[in-house]
Amino acid sequence: MTTGIGIDVEALRADTPGCANVTHLNNAGSALQPAIVTDTVVAHLRREEEVGGYEAHAEARDRVAGVYASVGALVHAPIERVALVESATVAWDRGLQAIAFSDPLAPGDRMLVSGSEYASNVLPLLQLARRTGATVEVIPDGADGAVDVEALGDMLDERVRIVSVNHAPSQNGLVNDVVAIGDMLRMHGSPAWYLVDACQSVGQLPVDMGRIGCDVLSATGRKFLRGPRATGFLVVSQRMLDELEPFPLDLHAAEWTTLEDYELADGAARFESWEKAYAALLGMGAAIDYALACGIDAIAERIGVLAARLRTGLAEVPGVIVRDRGSTQSGIVTIRVDDAAGVVAGLRARGINTSLSTPDYSRIDFGRDQATGLVRISPHAYNTEDEVDRAIAGVAELVR
Repeated sequence: MTTGIGIDVEALRADTPGCANVTHLNNAGSALQPAIVTDTVVAHLRREEEVGGYEAHAEARDRVAGVYASVGALVHAPIERVALVESATVAWDRGLQAIAFSDPLAPGDRMLVSGSEYASNVLPLLQLARRTGATVEVIPDGADGAVDVEALGDMLDERVRIVSVNHAPSQNGLVNDVVAIGDMLRMHGSPAWYLVDACQSVGQLPVDMGRIGCDVLSATGRKFLRGPRATGFLVVSQRMLDELEPFPLDLHAAEWTTLEDYELADGAARFESWEKAYAALLGMGAAIDYALACGIDAIAERIGVLAARLRTGLAEVPGVIVRDRGSTQSGIVTIRVDDAAGVVAGLRARGINTSLSTPDYSRIDFGRDQATGLVRISPHAYNTEDEVDRAIAGVAELVR
């Protein structure tokens, strides 16, 4: 699937039926699936139709187990620390629920978040702060706009209980140095639980859970991994398994042993629920295997080339401000224009998919420049230079 050190773009496009219908530059929202992903999902649904849901699951048990192995290979983690869930938000929440239940916060405790943190990560922390008397504080940005790791080190003390950072924010193009953040926590001997939202980085950037050293890594299947919607995974540290108990449990996460007692399931299965959309999860496994076959480094290189072309071209368009920051940047390109919603709609009318980012997604980040809306353009490896140039030309027409 690769040619030399790069990507065989035509092969990727041949594997992706949607490329014939639309210029899809909304991969940070939900990517076009390779045919193997859709075929995998439909085949399992057909089997459920033929023999029943439980029976189809029993037949596919080894293939389901293979999805855990695929996730482990993707993020370099032991499979016993992998849980399959419905979304990145569910994954992140399950980790936080375990912390809140087993290691409760108290007045004066501190929770630190990045300035580009996504709303669905901050809102539960604000709930905890309201209920417990703990506080939520923002880690300062460095000169490049990413998390200032040295400033984080200065903030650390024994009252810091949670550090929550997104690897690749949804709305500003930067990549936070989650490895350096983990190193800083370890250097200070911090007892804080380290949560990393990797929903925008898995599938487009190399992610190494062991090197990051986080306690919770959450991700989705539908974005750059190119899997189905309503899929995701959670990977936890051994410390999480040793010290925390998820809440609430169900009969998959634990065994009810006596009237008064129960026993937790082995490994990260205790973070899961019994019911799963197995067709979708098998599809996510197919998407991960497809990405691994392409090569994550090759995918990252290709996306980086297309994103750089977008940023360079859009920066030359009058009326457009490229908003992206960071010394290292992702494949998420965001621009400010007078009518972001109108530009997104106008591009869609031209057969070009992008998306609209609004302040409710990341209140802190949007507050920096009072942006009321951004156009988010996110290419993948299967996109072409011609598609990128069409998007630039489309924006130029729409902002005249």
